[in-house]
Formats: sequence, structure tokens, C-alpha cells
Amino acid sequence: MAETPALSARIARVIRQDVQSTHGYAIQPSAGLVKLDAMENPFRLPPALQRELGERLGRVAINRYPGQCAVDVAAALARHVQLPAGCKLMLGNGSDELIDLLSVACNVPGAVLLAPEPGFVLYALSAKLRGLKYVGVPLTPAFELDEAAMLAAIERERPALTYIAYPNNPTANLWSDATIDRIVAAVGAQHGLVVFDEAYQPFSSRSWLARMAAHEHVLVMRTLSKFGLAGVRLGYLCGHAALIDEIEKVRPPYNVGVLNAEATLFALEHADEYARQAALLRGERERLQAALRALPGAQPYPSEANMILVRVPDAKRVFEAMKARGVLVKNVSALHPLLADCLRLTVGTPEENTQMIDALKASLA
Repeated sequence: MAETPALSARIARVIRQDVQSTHGYAIQPSAGLVKLDAMENPFRLPPALQRELGERLGRVAINRYPGQCAVDVAAALARHVQLPAGCKLMLGNGSDELIDLLSVACNVPGAVLLAPEPGFVLYALSAKLRGLKYVGVPLTPAFELDEAAMLAAIERERPALTYIAYPNNPTANLWSDATIDRIVAAVGAQHGLVVFDEAYQPFSSRSWLARMAAHEHVLVMRTLSKFGLAGVRLGYLCGHAALIDEIEKVRPPYNVGVLNAEATLFALEHADEYARQAALLRGERERLQAALRALPGAQPYPSEANMILVRVPDAKRVFEAMKARGVLVKNVSALHPLLADCLRLTVGTPEENTQMIDALKASLA
């Protein structure tokens, strides 16, 4: 339906100007395509577990507000990740909600949110919509942290929140531990918080969770989306109990639904199946890396996630050519100048990955 002049005038009066000028988060149509654009786990549960889950969800009291189930999920997750003593976790409707809740909780006068970039776009979007100043610090051309620039920005801006995606999205790499240690110390000296976004933890060789207890200003955020539950929308934020207690005050009381909670409990009870899937995907990631390195015109970057960033001669043309061949990936060229002519490839099933490599090879020819 076309926007009328009267509605245009109403929007201009009641909707914030910065919201009107912001583009929404784009989700690509994927019907009929091999979907390798969103870093999803491509595997479904085996049929026997599907039936068991269906029966279990059918018994959930969906006529009641979520109560004890959220407490049970938090306790199960704490056991699953071996949460350090003295720490606590809170639940979110995916890590997206947790990012927003952190912006709400930390929006003191003059608050700054700082992050390396290119990085996850919701850091900047959440800061903008919640009224925090956003400061992005460019990575080096090799997608490493620019330590001098980060330390200078921390000293200058004194950020309330500093995000470290670990590994990073969309570049998929981990950064130098020595550099990160100095950044964590610098933020601590300025009395800010560091948030390690470990969305891709099932595919990464390193984590900050065990070290968190020794740093009272460090939070670790994870999502079960890459674990294999993207459709469930369940994220969690870990940190010192007193800090989590303060942040949790801005959490909506029923932000995790009963079906989401029950599906999460079921998945954690069958964590061995998801661990098997993650191991298979890590193996496929290495197969893809080898195939990409052997492909003329493709420059893949190191990955510790279930995605690979690859630079090609003409990303727009290659993206469209791959899509015409039935394979959907993500063209990230417009996200940041450092990503010029870069595509982000999700690691899929062995069959999907073979299709993707064949489509990329044909599209580069």
C-alpha cells in the first residue's frame, strides 16, 4: 500500500529522524537456493530425536508465562559451559537482544560504545538507536587488531562498552592474545566493560570464558544459533554475579518463551549430537579452505568460525553468478572499505560445500 501524504507527515512528526534515516537489517530471500549466507548450522536433528523433541514440546504448558523454565535453562547452561565460581549468566532472545540490553544498561551520560571494524553491524546500530556514541576502530588491511589505534581510542574515549568479537564477524579470524590482553587492561583502567562476543565458539580454538573470573570488568556473550538452534533464539551473557545482577534489571521479565526454553534444555541433553555436527563442520571448513586456496582468483582468509571470508576480483558479479547457479552467499563488500570485493561463505553440509565451490569456480571463470 502506498504511503499517503498524511501518513508521511505523521511519520515525520512521531518517528525519530535518525530512525527514519537508518536502514533495517537486511535478510536475503533464499527460497529455492542453497542457503550459505547466514552462518547457520545446516544439520537438523536425526528423525528419532525430532520425534522425541516434538512430543516433549507438545507437553509444554504454553498457556502459562515462562517462569521456572528460564531458571532451568540458565542452570543447565551454567553446567554445560562450566561457568566459573562467582560468575552468573543471564538469558536473551538471541545475542541480538543482549547487545541491546547492554546498551540500555550502560547508557550513562556521554557513554561510548567502541568496537573494531569491520565487525558485527548490530554493535553500531544498537549504540545509535539507544543514544550512545559509537566509535569504530578500523582493523589493519590483514584484518588484525590495530593495537595502537585501539589503545589510543580507549584512552581518548573512555568507552563504557568495548566489544571484541572472538572470532570476528565477518572476517572469521581470532586476534593476538597479547594484543587483547593489553586492550582488556586498558579498558579496565578506564573503568569500562569488555564484552567478548563468542557467537562462533563451537568452531573456535580459543575462548575467554575460563579467564573471565579473573577480570571483573569482562563479560562473555554467546548464542546457541551457531550451536544449531538459530530458530530458537537463545543467547546468554556471562560475568561476575554482581555485574550480571545489575544488567539483568533491564531484561524483560518473559523474554525467553517456554517452547524456546524447552528446546534448549532438550538440545543440551543431546549436546553430543551437536558436538558431532560442529566437528564435521570444522572438517568441512578445512576442506573448503584447501579448495579455495587452489582456486585461481580467490583469496581466502583464515577462519575460526563456520564461515570463510574470500576476496574475488569482482564480488558483485561473482555473487550474482553464484546466485544464478543456485547458491546464495553474502556479498559483504559494502559493509566497510576494507571488505572491498569480499564474499562471506557459510560452511554447509559436504554436498552444499561441493556445490558452492563448483558455483564459485564457474563464476570466476
